Amino acid sequence: MCILIADDDPVVRDVVRRYLERDGLAVLETADGASASAALARRDGFGDGMSGEVELAVLDVMMPGPDGIEICRAVRSGPRPDTPIILLTALGDEDDRVIGLEAGADDYVTKPFSPRELALRVASVLRRSRPFAPADHSALWDGVLEVRPAARLVCIDGARVELTPREFDLLEFLLRHPNAVFSREDLLAEVWGWDFGDLSTVTVHIKRLRAKLGAHHRIDTVWGRGYAWGRAGTEQDRSYG
Repeated sequence: MCILIADDDPVVRDVVRRYLERDGLAVLETADGASASAALARRDGFGDGMSGEVELAVLDVMMPGPDGIEICRAVRSGPRPDTPIILLTALGDEDDRVIGLEAGADDYVTKPFSPRELALRVASVLRRSRPFAPADHSALWDGVLEVRPAARLVCIDGARVELTPREFDLLEFLLRHPNAVFSREDLLAEVWGWDFGDLSTVTVHIKRLRAKLGAHHRIDTVWGRGYAWGRAGTEQDRSYG
């Protein structure tokens, strides 16, 4: 397993690689989207002690094509849709960041950035994406929606629903706390494990989760407070949009 860094700036690649290697991670560097796509498709190892598949990809949004967003979309519709992805972007506008999140990114970091912050983001995403033994192994049900925490599997009426690691964690958390209202700050801390971060990250993941679950989601928007799964209340304080 290895961490892929895809950026056309060799200085960025070198700095990020050194920080990740300090954390004991094997790092593979590529300078363009074509090489990054090829690396993400490989399953037979990369040499130098790096075997198997890319465990997480750090992709520059503006590198020579395909760019990071195009690769992210391709991964999410490909054979390994749950591969964690962090986007590096020089675009500071919130709309541009939302585009990256809607493409399926688990996180993004805006340039210029602190290499240590990026290393912490990588560690956080890896913790959430790696299989774990939950305290409660029992399946969670809501009608025909089934969530199996041990297998990290979601099904609707027996058909599998592909979720990213963050989407899965968000769904499991909400299902384990039905009727409780959580602000975006609460969810960022509880699901992402962050004390900092752009709250639009939560908003976009809620939107994506609703879209993937379709009519079977019960994520309510509680105006002025946050989100809840199946909160009892009046129509005036609920939204299903």
